[in-house]
Amino acid sequence: MNAGPHRNELGEFLKARRAELDPGTVGLPDIGRRRVPGLRREEVALLATISTDYYSRLEQGRIQASPAVLASLSQVLRLDDDQRAYMYELAAKDDFRPPARRAPQPKALPQLQRMLDDMPHTPGFVIGPRTEIVAWNTMGTALITDFGQIPEKQRYFIRLLITDPAMRELYADWEGVTRLAIAQMRMHNADNPGDVELADLVGELSMLDAQFAQWWAAHDVAIRDTGVKHLRHRIVGDLHLDWNAVTWAADPDLQIIVWTAEPGTPSHDNLRLLAFWAADPGRTTGGRHDTATRR
Repeated sequence: MNAGPHRNELGEFLKARRAELDPGTVGLPDIGRRRVPGLRREEVALLATISTDYYSRLEQGRIQASPAVLASLSQVLRLDDDQRAYMYELAAKDDFRPPARRAPQPKALPQLQRMLDDMPHTPGFVIGPRTEIVAWNTMGTALITDFGQIPEKQRYFIRLLITDPAMRELYADWEGVTRLAIAQMRMHNADNPGDVELADLVGELSMLDAQFAQWWAAHDVAIRDTGVKHLRHRIVGDLHLDWNAVTWAADPDLQIIVWTAEPGTPSHDNLRLLAFWAADPGRTTGGRHDTATRR
């Protein structure tokens, strides 16, 4: 039996997680040389109270894991909530073998665009599962980049993070932001392993940037929900902003990302200053965050 896309993904995910653990962490003696870091298959099997052959076949995608085995593996591999949810999502699709396909680009309905436009002081944009940017407002452009100047086929947030030098300057913790975006993209495509567009995007970025290839291969996962980002904006300076992802009920594949700052803080004042600048019809364009790379 050949491994389907999800089985291969589940096996790679399990291998990545056991590579992060060492015997001492899980209470096993470290005996003998190890060709690769982390736990051996037989050590995971021992801790999960299953046979090595069973676990090997599970990693190879030759069998489907039972709920009891998945629960045991989640404990052995020290999975967090997001990783556990991702593993169960993959395992639930174990018998599904979707053909390679190119899913249509998600589109924002007019009322969603109107809602964004009615937020003159709040940066916002709409992102899809592959990090495609499908809608934005004036403040979103002022904060991040002029999304409208980027060809639609290149308008992916993860692609901007990797290919646009201005994004590395904008985010104080560019590596942390980029690794999180990669983990979120993997998580939000757990049920879409046969998507040709996602495969093309990952292949392109892996060729362009060795760090991306390394981080994608780590199989880290994270839910896109909320957080805090430190931005160094070329117009208004430092911004410490809360970001929240709100799922659009009309299309659950789309999430609205909004950025806010606590009133009375310097970041809140700087956001208001940015809104004033963005609303000025005479402002100049073409700055580092006005036009993204076309590469």
